[in-house]
Amino acid sequence: MKWLGRTFLLVGALCVVAIGAALMFQRQIGAALFMRGVNAAAGIDRTATLPDGLHVFVCGSGSPMPDPGRAGPCLGVVAGEHVFVVDVGSGGARRLARMGFPMGRIERVYLTHLHSDHFDGLGELLLQAWVGGSRREPMPIMGPEGVEEVAAGLNQAYRIDAGYRTAHHGPEIADPRGFGARGVAIEPLTPAEPTRVILEADQLKITAILVDHAPVKPAYGFRIDYKDRSVVISGDTKESAALAAASKNADILFHEALNVEMVRAIAGANRARGQAHIAHILADIEGYHATPAEAARTAQAAGVKHLILYHIVPPLPTRYFNAAFLGDAPKLFKGKLSVGVDGLLVSAPATQTEVAYRIIR
Repeated sequence: MKWLGRTFLLVGALCVVAIGAALMFQRQIGAALFMRGVNAAAGIDRTATLPDGLHVFVCGSGSPMPDPGRAGPCLGVVAGEHVFVVDVGSGGARRLARMGFPMGRIERVYLTHLHSDHFDGLGELLLQAWVGGSRREPMPIMGPEGVEEVAAGLNQAYRIDAGYRTAHHGPEIADPRGFGARGVAIEPLTPAEPTRVILEADQLKITAILVDHAPVKPAYGFRIDYKDRSVVISGDTKESAALAAASKNADILFHEALNVEMVRAIAGANRARGQAHIAHILADIEGYHATPAEAARTAQAAGVKHLILYHIVPPLPTRYFNAAFLGDAPKLFKGKLSVGVDGLLVSAPATQTEVAYRIIR
């Protein structure tokens, strides 16, 4: 047994030496690790090596509720040579940049509806796309009626800052002609006409879908078809027959989800601590969101292959809570079911049936 004791002593001594060296050379080691990170990530366009197809960058899977692990709702999409973003919640633009999304190539932003948590990161995205891409015209922002007012308000709010950027970087980098946004309203849909193609070019088709998020009207989901691959994004909605019909046989459905029991537990705790107004707000939000089970029913009815839940309410501190959040949803949907996370890249290559997944931190 003496050899065992000597081994422990040797290992302990080596650990002490290693710790001492790490502390003594902390500056040099830190600088080397920093440069390694710079060389691995700075200026990288992660779309450059993606195969032709339909790719979704989950830049925000959260909600307005505080969540250190999730930005507000945000999805970056690459369809062939086309690059666009659907909703830009708080923190979403920074997550996109960290994921190596080509901010300077963004052609257009689509807003599902005009709740602020779906566009409160838009100003930051507009700035990054403008200066980072040396844009020569404002970014088109397409969404429900009222999007023109949102765009005009952002332009006004960032006008002074834009002047500073041009003065500092010069018009070749921060061209005043490319500053800001231009709102483009989607012609209203109706229950009698719940879908309409709003873009068709280069084998890419984007369809707006009328969903139910009353009293927010109108609210839209979007179906994106590129060649033979398809993705549907629900936006915020209750269980929706129109969404199920429009999602028929899609490869992937990104659907919002709220767990009622968990939200009620938070509301009860707030009420017990004298925060009745917060409890009231939490009770209100139950009525215009879908539960994981309802999202699963929609996905099953549509025959989609993969259901990814996003706009997660309430926050889930660890993946260990996922099963409790999902409840009966896995019993109701027979395809692949996932709880979305920020940094997820979902790739559906054209002319294939496979879907690839990876996390980019």
